[in-house]
Amino acid sequence: MLPVRADFQELKARFAGSVGAVRVGRERLFATAVPAIDALLGGGIPYGCVAAFEGMGSRSLAAALLAQATHSGLGAIIDGGELYPPSLEAAGVRLDRLMIVPVRTPVEAARAADVLLRSRAARVVVMAAGALRAAIWLRLARLAQRTGAVLVVLAARAIAEVSAVATVALQCRALPVQGGSHGLWGIFTGFEVRTDVRRYRNGRAAHA
Repeated sequence: MLPVRADFQELKARFAGSVGAVRVGRERLFATAVPAIDALLGGGIPYGCVAAFEGMGSRSLAAALLAQATHSGLGAIIDGGELYPPSLEAAGVRLDRLMIVPVRTPVEAARAADVLLRSRAARVVVMAAGALRAAIWLRLARLAQRTGAVLVVLAARAIAEVSAVATVALQCRALPVQGGSHGLWGIFTGFEVRTDVRRYRNGRAAHA
């Protein structure tokens, strides 16, 4: 048995005592909790698909999905060391309903995604795009389709192997927002994220 499988089974058993394993219901779409994007996608991201979130700001969008998922069930993150739980909690994610699977390599991430999808425990599974063969992404896409989960893949830029299996591809860009005076000593207070729907079923393009 792979170590990541054993670790996951232990984590899953721990959650089962409080909220139980969540099975995907009959809903067709999973709302992102970002009204403008949900409107562009006709209500949300289809269950049973790969959704590619590309560019700076993609993690903020993924956090919004996890906040939705953990509101009534479980969400999961396959973490390669970039995770910052306080930021997720600030975005509304319930950490007590979030499964975190630590990994060190893309292959370990793929194995963890395989186990998580087969378990049907989480409605949304988030992972970073790694250097994986096209055949592996195709297998994960088929697993997502079979189990009805949303597999969110985060990437700094579009990756051909991921784009080939993604039903939805959102390209995110962070737009700086300043508060107070402008210029050299302007005070940075945060940023807005502009999201373009690069691909969705028939390939229509839009932005939010």
